[in-house]
Amino acid sequence: MNKKQLSIILSKLKPADELNVKLEQYQTEGELAGEIIWKAFLNNDINEKIIADLGCGNGILGIAALLLGAKKVYFLDIDKHSIKTAMENYTKLKLKNGFFLNSDVKNFNKKIDTIIMNPPFGVQKEHSDRVFLEKAMLAGNVIYSLHKIESKNFINSFSKKLGFRVENIYKYKFLLKQSYKFHKSKSLYVDVGLWIIRKL
Repeated sequence: MNKKQLSIILSKLKPADELNVKLEQYQTEGELAGEIIWKAFLNNDINEKIIADLGCGNGILGIAALLLGAKKVYFLDIDKHSIKTAMENYTKLKLKNGFFLNSDVKNFNKKIDTIIMNPPFGVQKEHSDRVFLEKAMLAGNVIYSLHKIESKNFINSFSKKLGFRVENIYKYKFLLKQSYKFHKSKSLYVDVGLWIIRKL
């Protein structure tokens, strides 16, 4: 499977419905999800690795990891509707070795090779992204995580504090579709960064 084939499969997944604004739920597009997991795959951080998709939404990142040979993937989301959708997408593709946890990220206590996540940006609830980063650094050895590009200084210093280093930051345009009542336009692109953070 190549990156284009992966992105096509991911683009056809059922999106999470009944989005909760307090959780800052925004769907990762198939092409971007494919790009993220393909990078991790080329870095030898996916194949035969134990993966966690924290705040999994419809499961797009974790499913991509399984499609590229992950040994095991934990799908975690506090929102039961998201977990239900992720399970539907997983089942439809007849995948194996996926484990679904309807739980707060604070309760996650597995040891993981690679964390992949698109956490809340911390707009609706300040520092909600920090909770995900801290848990990821306690659980895993390498993290692939999407954040507002303005978070650069914070993430760099936070990573160093917890014994990690920022290996790379890749800048992308993230599509925000009109998902909530306060959205005035049908779609909007915002600047985000994909942080690759590795344990020292």
